[in-house]
Amino acid sequence: MLEQLVVFVQDNFYRYKYFILYGVIGVISALLDFVVFNRMVALTDCSYIVANIVSVHCGVVCSFTLNRQFNFKVKDQPIKRFVTFYIVAMIGLLISSLLLVQFIEKAGLDTKPAKALTILITAVFQFIMNKTITFRKKEAVL
Repeated sequence: MLEQLVVFVQDNFYRYKYFILYGVIGVISALLDFVVFNRMVALTDCSYIVANIVSVHCGVVCSFTLNRQFNFKVKDQPIKRFVTFYIVAMIGLLISSLLLVQFIEKAGLDTKPAKALTILITAVFQFIMNKTITFRKKEAVL
């Protein structure tokens, strides 16, 4: 039984390794985003929208660096790839900001669970975009 479990985990890890690693890196980046957001809200007089903008940028830089280095391992055209990654992240920022307004002002959620929900929703969107566009490997030319 243990042997079957090990085989199952290995098979699924290799099948979904990019998504799994993206998730691990995403957790690290999201934690950075979450900590910066909450510290700014708690320790400064800035609005949650300003705190969201700053915290998302911290998470974006962390995520791009780690995904480029350890996950997708695509190191060519770093500026072009960062710009694409950044555009995807800014679309994610727009989505998360709109969701924050909906969750906090319309649904009455506290900022912490609202921020956690927006991170989960935008993470799925950003994985799909970054896997298929940002870190797409160049196709071999015959």
